[in-house]
Amino acid sequence: MSKPLFTEFPEISSKQWKQLIQADLKGDDYNETLIWKTNEGINVKPFYHADELESLPNISDSKSDSKATQWSICQTIFVANVEKSNAKAVDAIERGAQSIKFIVPNEDIQIKDLLVNINLMVTHIYLECQFLSATFVKQFDLFPSKANIHIQTDIIGNLARTGNWFSSLKEDHSNFEAIVNSTLAFSIDASLYQNAGATIVQQLAYALAQSNEYLNHFNNGITSEAKQSFKVTFNVSVGTNYFFEIAKLRALRILWSTLATEYGFNNECSLFVTPTKRNKTLYDYNTNMLRTTTECMSAVLGGANTICNLAYDAIYHKDNEFGERIARNQLLVLKHESYFDKVDNPSDGAYYIESLTSQLAEKALSLFKDIEANGGFLHQLKEGTIQKKIKESATKEQEQFNNGEAVLLGTNKHPNPNDKMKHELELYPFIKTNPVKTLIEPIIEKRLAEAMEQKRLEDE
Repeated sequence: MSKPLFTEFPEISSKQWKQLIQADLKGDDYNETLIWKTNEGINVKPFYHADELESLPNISDSKSDSKATQWSICQTIFVANVEKSNAKAVDAIERGAQSIKFIVPNEDIQIKDLLVNINLMVTHIYLECQFLSATFVKQFDLFPSKANIHIQTDIIGNLARTGNWFSSLKEDHSNFEAIVNSTLAFSIDASLYQNAGATIVQQLAYALAQSNEYLNHFNNGITSEAKQSFKVTFNVSVGTNYFFEIAKLRALRILWSTLATEYGFNNECSLFVTPTKRNKTLYDYNTNMLRTTTECMSAVLGGANTICNLAYDAIYHKDNEFGERIARNQLLVLKHESYFDKVDNPSDGAYYIESLTSQLAEKALSLFKDIEANGGFLHQLKEGTIQKKIKESATKEQEQFNNGEAVLLGTNKHPNPNDKMKHELELYPFIKTNPVKTLIEPIIEKRLAEAMEQKRLEDE
């Protein structure tokens, strides 16, 4: 062709598009009809145009660890028995898992036995310890290469989730310092805020404020060289607000980079992503597979490093081979059959996603600054301010679900009245009340459908 394809077509401005849409509305108000007002305080427009941007979006660093081609499939294993957990991990790796997350309940677990026949050169291992022990972490000194072993240590996250320190403020900080100095790594449990009902802006701001507590604590005690070697992992849950969740992960990287740079720390972070529990349902449970599929898609397109899918029956069944295989296979299909690992930084340049990313980052940064101006995250957590704000957001979302504005198919929209679940319950799928004395009010995870499901179970 001698002429470029589109030279004969004139450019259409955003103003012209809006005028055309307004004409097609035949008198209906443009803002009332087509502008979607979200809980994050963002007004979503029906279209986005290049002439509305101050400058064209930047292209992500092609060398970044957030490239979509580099995400890995993870499986979670609770270590009740070391030998069986090891065998399960080896089998999962043979079936397509590329990383394993072990939940370790006590210090008696021998890591060398847990990792038998696992190639640590190619398989990343994540350890979530339900205790805090610098002595336990010394086991990793036995491994010639421990670069792919990640200990998810977050003492503030444990305080927020349980209402108590592991032991005490002083002892926790002492153990935490020893672990961090040994591993040059810590993690932030941002998934708690999502599962408890926080808005995306709150999730980002709280994750950033929690990070700031750690950076401020370690800033003067670590060399500049060590700061650049630091590895920070954010554990994040994603929901089904598809484009917003993509933007959330992208905004989190921007916010972390900004904060870490100010302290002189490594501004790259790792995102360990799992689907949320908040929108999962007991009835019409197969719909959970659809939810987790789009949530995992958001995770990939948002730049997750590791994705650990949630089994469709995780809220009411014990761990089982079928549920875990389906969850793993969903990710295998995305990677090997849907080619979700073939394009680096696939969200770059999409005006809608770029706009959402920018707005979420700006709003989260503003909330972060407010938290810091009022004593910091830990201070507000102890005062109950963080808990109060999350409760307000969760209550608003719950009301939207109750009146049908927020829809969960099969639950508050098109439910199957013949669906019976009493005989299927192996786990208690609702909030568990634990009358333990706590230092602060814990942040409680709660699913939207709980009250409705309890009523249906009573009526069966």
